[in-house]
Amino acid sequence: MPSENKSAARRVQAPGTVLRRLARTLISFYPVLLPVALVCILLNAVVSSLPSIFMQNAIAVVDANYRSGDWGAASGTIARLLVILVALYLLSLAANVCYTQLMAIITQGTLAKLREQMFDHMQDLPIRYFDTHNHGDIMSFYTNDIDTLRQMISQSLPQMLISGVTLLSVFCIMIYYSIWLALVVIAGVVVMTFVVRAVSGRSARYFLRQQEALARTEGFVEEMMNGQKVVKVFCHEEGAKADFDRINDDLFENAEKANRYANILMPLLGNIGNVMYVIVALVGGALLLGGAPNLSLSGMALSISIVVPFLNMTRQFAGSVSQVSNQVNMVIMGLAGAHRIFALLDEEPEQDEGYVTLVNARETADGSMEEYPERTNVWAWKHPHHDGTVTYTRLRGDVRLFDVDFGYVPEKTVLHNVSLYAKPGQKVAFVGSTGAGKTTITNLINRFYDIADGKIRYDGININKIKKADLRRSLGIVLQDTNLFTGTVMENIRYGNLDAHDDECIAAAQLAGADDFIRRLPDGYQTMLTGNGANLSQGQRQLLAIARAAVADPPVMILDEATSSIDTRTEAIVQRGMDALMTGRTTFVIAHRLSTVQNANAIMVLDHGRIIERGTHDDLIRLKGTYYQLYTGALELD
Repeated sequence: MPSENKSAARRVQAPGTVLRRLARTLISFYPVLLPVALVCILLNAVVSSLPSIFMQNAIAVVDANYRSGDWGAASGTIARLLVILVALYLLSLAANVCYTQLMAIITQGTLAKLREQMFDHMQDLPIRYFDTHNHGDIMSFYTNDIDTLRQMISQSLPQMLISGVTLLSVFCIMIYYSIWLALVVIAGVVVMTFVVRAVSGRSARYFLRQQEALARTEGFVEEMMNGQKVVKVFCHEEGAKADFDRINDDLFENAEKANRYANILMPLLGNIGNVMYVIVALVGGALLLGGAPNLSLSGMALSISIVVPFLNMTRQFAGSVSQVSNQVNMVIMGLAGAHRIFALLDEEPEQDEGYVTLVNARETADGSMEEYPERTNVWAWKHPHHDGTVTYTRLRGDVRLFDVDFGYVPEKTVLHNVSLYAKPGQKVAFVGSTGAGKTTITNLINRFYDIADGKIRYDGININKIKKADLRRSLGIVLQDTNLFTGTVMENIRYGNLDAHDDECIAAAQLAGADDFIRRLPDGYQTMLTGNGANLSQGQRQLLAIARAAVADPPVMILDEATSSIDTRTEAIVQRGMDALMTGRTTFVIAHRLSTVQNANAIMVLDHGRIIERGTHDDLIRLKGTYYQLYTGALELD
């Protein structure tokens, strides 16, 4: 199967688009708490801009009373100003505590909801997505991308909002006191803006590349951890190191460039702010000495009581710009993470136009089927028709393929004109070399992929009409690679049928030949399994997978190399269980060991996506074709 290396994160969206979507997401999650937090943030920002006004008033009072000598009146006014300022600071402190607590709730709640959305959406994605995307890259959505989003929501965005409001407030106060001095600050802001745009644009590009490179690095490490035994066996340690170094160097280069541009921004803006402070002081002093008329909204004459607070406001203004630029880097990283998260959420879910469902049923007196609300162990396909009528077809396990063509990508067909049938209770085996199309056929039967041309009918119903969940519920699958989940042995067997009682799980284990080794485990059926059943042998894990399929009790079984990882002695045990499991069921078997398919009702020999021979074991032996050569050892399955 071809691997598509086009990650969802590469579908580039503009940062503004991502930010607007993030804002809509936050509002949808917290329509009440978020506005309250914003009000507290705004209140905190506005209050932080007011000390300059109080400083101007205090200096004006001191200057006026210095000339008159009435210090008693001055001290009373200053005391009143101090009381008001303290009250405002206490209000600001309360607002600060409030918004930090609310943002903690909003941030963690948002991340939890996004993780839930991602995981829920991943359950709806087609198998194709997981076949064509690195699993470590997918894990990076839940770790690195979520973490960058956490920093942005909890720290960067509130700080940028506070700094932005402070900038606006301080600038309005500047205009109110002196337009001449404000023009000097505006000139400095223009220079700062050009610097921020030039530097941030480059850092944004590399921060996005850094997130993608980090995902690739995690994917490689995860792959190496899973394949460490293979690395050791083939002495590929040095090659693995070289491959990791190449990927890690790519991460280093992108991270280094991103942080290089990010780190030079603050010193640049800080020095521009210092230069602006000096220029404001020089211009203010020159205007005072020259007795120039003041141009302001207040109508106040230019005096020391305006120039001194203006210097403080210039420092505050430059500091706020620096704060904004400092948070820009974190926002860029957060937007890169949000971009990847939204790209995952935008992945097209698995399409399902089916309307035929699987229901509990019972047979009526006239021999027809009807739906029954309770469990009957009899299943039927419920088929609604356009005229409003509903028909019920008993689930029997009749599977037929008619002239099926398929390719994992449109330009490369891997199955050509495949036709076959499996009547209820028949065993059909697929034989052929690796890549011949054996597993692909079973993937089409359970609709992991949809055919390009032809038809597949299940009990006479086109499988495209059957809802995928109901179709897959009627199929039992034992794969070559066994996946066991963290939990007890009993829970892992019950995974095939969550409604199964303990006795049914034990019966399934006995049928599969797993009961004997399970009872020898430390806690029997209650033994905990971790790390994909790392405390079990490969054969034991495969036996549990077979028991899991048995407890589901489906009418159709798909066994994909089900005994390939089992030794000869265990295979004999499993084969007896498999024979019992396959009795009365339609079974599709893929096997390299031809001894396991000799009793099949039909054997399909595939080569490059075509059925080149078909028949029973004896028929194919008499034919003395490819199967005969495989059976006698003249050819080998590669």
